[in-house]
Amino acid sequence: MSKILVVDDEAIITMQLEERLTAMGYSVAGMAASGEDAIEKARRLSPDLVLMDIVMPGKLNGIEAAKTITGEMGIPVVFVTSYADDAIIEKAKQVGPYGYIVKPFNELEIKAAIEVVLFRKAAEQELRRADVAAAMKGGRPAAGEVGEGAEYIDLPEIKTLLLKDIVSDILLFLYVDPALREPVFRFAIEEGVKKGGRNFFAYHRSVLQKYFLKEIQEGALHMRRVKKGEVYLLPGILEKCTGSLSPEQPQGTLQVLFDFSETDEFSDILAVKDLVLARKSQGVPLSGIIAVNMADIDHNQIRELSAGIAKIIISTGKETTLSFARQSFPSEAVTVVPQATIDDVVKKSLEPVVLSMLDKPISGYDIVHEIHSRYNVLIPQARIYTYLYDLEQKGYLMMKASGKSKLYSPTETGKKYIHNRLNEFKFVFRHIMGEGLAPGSPPDRKQ
Repeated sequence: MSKILVVDDEAIITMQLEERLTAMGYSVAGMAASGEDAIEKARRLSPDLVLMDIVMPGKLNGIEAAKTITGEMGIPVVFVTSYADDAIIEKAKQVGPYGYIVKPFNELEIKAAIEVVLFRKAAEQELRRADVAAAMKGGRPAAGEVGEGAEYIDLPEIKTLLLKDIVSDILLFLYVDPALREPVFRFAIEEGVKKGGRNFFAYHRSVLQKYFLKEIQEGALHMRRVKKGEVYLLPGILEKCTGSLSPEQPQGTLQVLFDFSETDEFSDILAVKDLVLARKSQGVPLSGIIAVNMADIDHNQIRELSAGIAKIIISTGKETTLSFARQSFPSEAVTVVPQATIDDVVKKSLEPVVLSMLDKPISGYDIVHEIHSRYNVLIPQARIYTYLYDLEQKGYLMMKASGKSKLYSPTETGKKYIHNRLNEFKFVFRHIMGEGLAPGSPPDRKQ
C-alpha cells in the first residue's frame, strides 16, 4: 500500500484528503501544516509521495519545502493548491514537481495524479537499478553512478548489521515487508562470492537473477525457484550440495540463502532448517540465511524456527530492524501481531486512548497524529472531533480557539469523569489480562 504525506494548513482540506485517500486504498503516512513540518515528517516517515499545498504559514512555503524533499530525499511531490496564476506555476516548475492539481479537486483527479506519479517513480527507479547493475558488472560502481532509489542506498546499514556473521554462521531472518529482503540477499550473495566457494539461493519470488548472470554462468551461484508445494525437495538438493564439500579449500564452502515467503509448508521448512544445522554441527563448512515472512506465522512457530540458531534478525519495516543473539533475547519473547489487529484494537479502544491524552490542552488534529505516532494507526479526524464535541456538550471539556486550531481541555467535572473512566478501563483490561486484582475487587473510585 503506497504511503502519502498530506501537507496543508487547512484542517478541513487535510481531513477531506485523508478520508478520500483512505477510501481509494492509499495509506496516509502523516499530515503536516507547514513547510518545516513537512520536511521533518518526510525525513521520518519516508512516504512514497507528498501532496503539498503551496501557500502556508511559517518560514518555508510549499515550493521551498518541496525543493528540499525532492532534492534531499528523492520523494516525488504533487502540488495541490488554489493558486494557478502563471507566476506561481513558474516558481513551482523550478523544483520539478511530479504534478499540479488546482483546488477545488475531485477524487478522479487526485487518483489519476497519484497513479501516474507512482508509475513514473517506479519506472525511474528501475532504470537506475539497471544502470547500477551495468556498472557493477565489472566490479564496483563508478563514482556517482549509484543514483537515488538504487538498492545500494540501504547497504551501509545492512553491512553494519550483518557483516560480522554473514559468511560464517547460520542466521534466521524474519521480515514483514517482502520488498526489504532483496537488498539483504543481494549483499549476502556478494559477500559469499567474494569469500569464494559456492552459493545456493532458493526462493519463491526474486528479481536478483539479472544482477548475477556472470556468477551463475561461472557456477559460483546456483539459484532455484521453489514453487508452492516444492519445499520438500530442498533437503535432497542440500544433501547433494554438502556431500562433496571440503573444508580445506575455499571452493569447498557453501553459503545457503533460503527464502520461505510462503509458509504453508511449515513442517518442511523446519526440516530444511534442521538439516542445515545438522550439517554445520558435523563440521560441514556451511553458512547463510534462513528467511521467513512473518505475516502468517505465530510466536510458537518463531520459537520452533529459532531453536538452535544463535543469531536472529527481525525487520518490521524500513525504519525498524532488530538484531539479537538468541541466548540474550529468547525468540519466544517475540510476538507477531499483524498491523490489522493493532488497527482494530486501537479503534475499539478509542475512548480510553483519547481520554488519556486530555491531560493538557490538545487539538483533535494533534490527537490523530499522536495515535498514529504511537500505534501506526490512522483514525479519521471526523471521528475524533465527533467524540470531543460530545464530551464538550456534556460539560466535560471546554474548547478554546488558538489560531486556526481548537484546543480541548477538561473542566473540573471532566477531570473527575476522565479519572473514573480510565480507572474503569484499567480494571477491565487488568481483569482480561488476569493481573493483580483480587476476585470482586472494584475499580478505584477516588474522587
